[in-house]
Amino acid sequence: MKFYITTPIYYVNDEPHLGHAYTTIAADVLSRYHRLKNDDVFFLAGTDEHGLKIEQKAQEEEKNPQKFCDEKATKFKVLWNNLNITNNTFIRTTDLKHKSAVQKILQILFDKKLIYKGEYEGLYCVGCEEYKTKTQLIAGKCPLHKKMPELVKEDCYFFQLSNFQKKIIEKIQKNEFKIEPIERKNEALGFLKKEKLEDLSISRKKVKWGIPLPFDKSYTIYVWVEAFFSYLTGIDWQGDCKKIPNFWPPDLQLMAKDILRVHTTIWPALLLALDILLPNKLFVHGFFTINGQKMSKTLGNVILPYDLINKFGVDATRYLLLAQFPFGQDGDISMERLEEKYNSDLVNGLGNLVARVLTLAERNFTYFSNGNDIEIKKTWKEYKKTMKNIQLFETLKIVWNLISFCDKYMEKEKPWEIKDNPERLNKILSNLLERIYNLAIMILPFMPETSEKIFTQLGIKFEGFKKNEQIEFIPHQNLVQGFKIKKGENLFPRKHKNKKTLKQKNTKIILDFKF
Repeated sequence: MKFYITTPIYYVNDEPHLGHAYTTIAADVLSRYHRLKNDDVFFLAGTDEHGLKIEQKAQEEEKNPQKFCDEKATKFKVLWNNLNITNNTFIRTTDLKHKSAVQKILQILFDKKLIYKGEYEGLYCVGCEEYKTKTQLIAGKCPLHKKMPELVKEDCYFFQLSNFQKKIIEKIQKNEFKIEPIERKNEALGFLKKEKLEDLSISRKKVKWGIPLPFDKSYTIYVWVEAFFSYLTGIDWQGDCKKIPNFWPPDLQLMAKDILRVHTTIWPALLLALDILLPNKLFVHGFFTINGQKMSKTLGNVILPYDLINKFGVDATRYLLLAQFPFGQDGDISMERLEEKYNSDLVNGLGNLVARVLTLAERNFTYFSNGNDIEIKKTWKEYKKTMKNIQLFETLKIVWNLISFCDKYMEKEKPWEIKDNPERLNKILSNLLERIYNLAIMILPFMPETSEKIFTQLGIKFEGFKKNEQIEFIPHQNLVQGFKIKKGENLFPRKHKNKKTLKQKNTKIILDFKF
């Protein structure tokens, strides 16, 4: 089976922040899981690089826009590499193949008379790169950027967005265009049923940093319109509506809730206009929030991805971000809480279990006993269900329940006290090693380096499942061939509180997820 997953195409006006990392790590976990299932996976990431905001920022830094974008896009690529992200392609909206396809698309829409010329006057938020209605503003300001939009009046080209409102509503209601979790679906439907979609101004005459309209090169295309098509050009689409790549439509598009509206109005309308299938599912996650406070340099509460990588390591960073709260909801974050969870879950939990069992097994274990571990079977069943439902937080809880079960089993059986019954000791160690082996597979999508370290200590090279083999309880027979247990270094060094961490004890932040 194929599995096509995308993150948002991140806007390069921003430095890569924790919100970008959060979404992309989640996408990588799901990609790795589907590869475990032997699905044919395509994982797309990339950057959105046109528009007025980029043009202005490049001028401020006295750089040409392309150089500015090259530098910013490189930062995203480097961060994804450092976070062990396994995207197949990194699409940039300044790529020639993207520009060429977008111009073909615009010409098609123009020829179908779905684009027409007119005059527009409206309130334009540069930060959002989006026109706002008065009902979308709070005290006359953009609620996200806290600034008053500019009044813009100019000749422009319009896309007949209003033609597709009814069809989009029908698609969402019938789950032909799925939106999860349910509250985000209700939010999208609520907006579509309440607000009449107006035809969309899709061109700017005064913005030079953009893709020129093929039928009127004195205008450039509205950034949101062209950026959406990177989801297609990223899988090598050439702009021919009769030749859509096999990976289309996306099985899953991940995003934060601040870009839900454009992804449930403009994006499906463009696809419907071109007779291209809609994405199968949008999954919308929340923000890191506390008291409506935003991460701010002024407040001194900024936490960057590299802060976590440098403090905890790559695998721990991946785990800690996804283990804080249910994926799809808002949640709290602080450096102290991350440190506490690192010590409790990783040092005292997984790391301590592996160290204790392998220390005993290296000296005392001789062969695997026949077993039929009900607890492992139960864990795999719950694991697969939650992964299918994109419940990453719940998946990790299930895995850590198995770790807790192993700890309790050890305390009950006390294998370190057994001196004169080698068969009983071997049986206990066999059960524990079998569970650790299964745990190493379960954590592989989340913490691939840690998983590999466990396999190495078990003396096993795990090469994934065979074609058409289901992910399920992995019995000890898979361990029998060629294992040689050799305990290595502890998986996670303990982190001690320092003055900086203590100062951040009550830090409360919200991450701004403007992509």
